[in-house]
Amino acid sequence: MLKPVRVKFLISAVVAALAATFAVLAVQSGPAAAHGNIVSPASRNYGCWERWGSRFQDPVMATEDPMCWQAWQANPNAMWNWNGLFREGVAGQHETVIPDGQLCSAGHTESGRYNAMDVVGDWKATSIGNSFTVSLFDGARHGADYIRVYVTKAGYNPVTTALKWSDLELIKTVPNTPAAQWTQQLSNGVQMDIPASVSGRSGRAMIYTIWQASHLDQSYYFCSDVNFGGTTNPSPSTSSSPSPSNPPSPSNSPSPSTSVSPSTSNPPVTGSCAATQTVTSQWSGGFQGEVKVTAGSAAIKTWKVTLTYPGTPPISQAWNATLTTSGNTVTATNVSYNGAVAAGASTSFGFLGSGTASTPTITCTATT
Repeated sequence: MLKPVRVKFLISAVVAALAATFAVLAVQSGPAAAHGNIVSPASRNYGCWERWGSRFQDPVMATEDPMCWQAWQANPNAMWNWNGLFREGVAGQHETVIPDGQLCSAGHTESGRYNAMDVVGDWKATSIGNSFTVSLFDGARHGADYIRVYVTKAGYNPVTTALKWSDLELIKTVPNTPAAQWTQQLSNGVQMDIPASVSGRSGRAMIYTIWQASHLDQSYYFCSDVNFGGTTNPSPSTSSSPSPSNPPSPSNSPSPSTSVSPSTSNPPVTGSCAATQTVTSQWSGGFQGEVKVTAGSAAIKTWKVTLTYPGTPPISQAWNATLTTSGNTVTATNVSYNGAVAAGASTSFGFLGSGTASTPTITCTATT
């Protein structure tokens, strides 16, 4: 049995290693354009971002959510870029282009960024009934040529078996639907809530969704782990929908990347925009922060946030924003996909900091 001192040393070592890893990690600023994902029942990478985006360095993930832990270790950008799991040029030949065992990573798309999604194990599963709703968020309002929802056949166990095409049965097809006709029209995108049902199912399974976006030959592939036998999952409300602009926080809580959750109840804003900083996680020698940008009474096209610190700025890495530093001031400007914010709505960017968190003086300006 490990002695207490040894356990304490190991935990400290893990935290230190993680802090060092993320201090040098070049976190991508996000996908070139906002796309989407299955937000309920949450896909593997969206679920990992949603649960752990605000504290992805926390070593407790290794025991509480080991499949997400291995995914974060393999490539954090798979979660930061939860809305970019797609392939181009498939031409409808999904079963030919995507090999068995690689369905959850879209055939090792994006140079293998999402490969950890294929790893077999006990992924967190959403409890649902035999009648349920699949909710697809489209942050760029691409619309759909079609959406196909599959469920794994009875007897398939995602905890022990890699997913193959022969494991799936098609249960729902949504035909060509422009973004303007999707179920929910949100300030940061659109959402399609797809009712589906199976009969006599219980236990673990997987829901597999293919979304053929309409703007290009761009196909998205999502694996959602479920446990039949729970209560029917409700459709996510507008206030909990993701937004490719709130990284570690989808209910205003994970995409740096990018990604998630517009606020519909922000306090009044004086001027074109306002910004607030929150420390979402701390560890010895560093911390993670998030800055929320809220538009005023009019929609904005671009924004700029200035953070003035009492001393040397502690920020080392950031996502969802472009940073420049001059003296004790850091200026953050929007990236291509999160500059436009509807009146009263919010987006955010995240960052890693060194040392002890300090509170800067924050100002926000925007173009309308």
